Amino acid sequence: MVRDLLHHLDTHKSMGPDGIHPRVLRELVEVLTKPLSILYPQSWLTGEVPVDWRLANVTPIYKKGWKEDPGNYRAVSLTSVLGKLMEQIILSAITRHVQDNQVIRPSQHGFRKGMSRLTNLISFCDKVTRSTG
Repeated sequence: MVRDLLHHLDTHKSMGPDGIHPRVLRELVEVLTKPLSILYPQSWLTGEVPVDWRLANVTPIYKKGWKEDPGNYRAVSLTSVLGKLMEQIILSAITRHVQDNQVIRPSQHGFRKGMSRLTNLISFCDKVTRSTG
């Protein structure tokens, strides 16, 4: 999984505060796969996360309106690419657990891939139609 994640990194994205650019990680896939495949599970098991992965460069991005109003800006955080890879591994593990153990009922549409408010509405209309028809 680590090899795949490194290989598919978007090299046009910005680096985080650790100064490691995605292009460098992608170029060094063969060198980094094994050490990261050891580091990530160890971090997961111990609950320890390198400090650099927890840092972010936060930049205010102007939306619209009066530029002097702080409410017209949104914060964009640039975080460590290695930290984001760890987050993807964790998300994958949680998603797999949820699916394999049927933690979420089939009627749950929010926060599920391929499901939305629209699929929820269609499902609801279908149930109403069946019960009254």
